[in-house]
Amino acid sequence: MPAEWEAHASTWLGWPHNRTDWPGKFPPIPWVYAEIVRHLARVERVDIIVEDAAAEAKARDVLDRANALRDTVRFHRWRTNRGWTRDFAPIYVKRDDKRDPVAAVNFQFNGWAKYPDWPLDQRASEQMVRYLNFPAWTPRVAHAPSRVRRLKPEARSLKPMVLEGGSIDVNGRGLLLTTEECLLSHTQQRNPGLTREGLEQVFADYLGIEKVLWLERGIAGDDTHGHIDDIARFVSPDTIVAAIERNRDDANYEPLQSNLERLRKATDQRGHGLNIVELPMPAPVIFRRRRLPASYANFYIANRCVLAPVFDDSNDRRALNILADLFPDREIIPIYCGDLVWGLGAIHCMTMQQPAT
Repeated sequence: MPAEWEAHASTWLGWPHNRTDWPGKFPPIPWVYAEIVRHLARVERVDIIVEDAAAEAKARDVLDRANALRDTVRFHRWRTNRGWTRDFAPIYVKRDDKRDPVAAVNFQFNGWAKYPDWPLDQRASEQMVRYLNFPAWTPRVAHAPSRVRRLKPEARSLKPMVLEGGSIDVNGRGLLLTTEECLLSHTQQRNPGLTREGLEQVFADYLGIEKVLWLERGIAGDDTHGHIDDIARFVSPDTIVAAIERNRDDANYEPLQSNLERLRKATDQRGHGLNIVELPMPAPVIFRRRRLPASYANFYIANRCVLAPVFDDSNDRRALNILADLFPDREIIPIYCGDLVWGLGAIHCMTMQQPAT
């Protein structure tokens, strides 16, 4: 699985349409998407999933008024339940095959093991695979302790493995980051009975992973129960940014300190130490008395730029400067996400990269 900073052929996203994701605050959301598309379309192709012809017309109108409608923008009329593309889209891998250098691993999506309205998202993932005409595999696992085998799909005891793209991050050299809270907890349990060893075997077989770094917990307000893309991200093969909370009274202080301690002791796939860069957290973002998963770690690395979430917070500048130092060859573009994060996700959650061939 290539790193996010490697060359992209495209960024995929699902145009927002489910108002229940942003109850009482939906009107500004398409304009946030338009701002994101405006920047992405300058540096790579943008593939946008829309519900139907009417939805495409509305999206085109918004993008046109936002000066974001370019020749690099393409639309696909496939129905979705929500549109958090990071979590339901295929995960792409590169291989030493001149005929088919990019392939897709189509994990099962099940609404974060929490919501019932997910089948259209899963179907959209399958439509993406057919449209791209990439070789594709669906990992199947036995939901029993210590039993993970690549067997024939017709074996009734095997089920498609559930995994969201936001739950993992890779350095493109065989090292993967994830959390125990998301993949091993009995809360919002994706794959009952699947062990740590079983998960690592699937990552090795299908994503080319040599070593997995397990952090403990995610941040407060995270509806996914521990996605990695809010707490720690690779920014180079040997460097990880780790979200840090300085306020000892904040709910995020202890779990983020625990994650930081693990990272400082960790080594890469070859046993070498890692560079750990601390990334501040914004002050708590609260709406309707609910803590939202606001984090600067939910940035997206595109061709020649990095889209970084900001929250009208005093730490915005610090976070942007840290990212600028880490990505000297890319433009760091702040995107206001105070409204977007009411949907319990931000820029990384709504995007999925397709590697260049």
